Amino acid sequence: MKWTDSLEIAIALAEKHPDIDPKTIRFTDLFDWVQALDDFADDPSHCGEKILEAIQMAWIDEVS
Repeated sequence: MKWTDSLEIAIALAEKHPDIDPKTIRFTDLFDWVQALDDFADDPSHCGEKILEAIQMAWIDEVS
């Protein structure tokens, strides 16, 4: 996965952290959690606030 795979990342995060409300997560934690995913392989410098926001929104949609 790459930073641009927001839906795929959101699904993986929802599976790995089922008890977390994605509306309450801090972007610093989200950044770390995405990089810790087994299938994730991308340069941390390619991530910005808009990408994290897209991942968070996809995660919210996934669990709603």
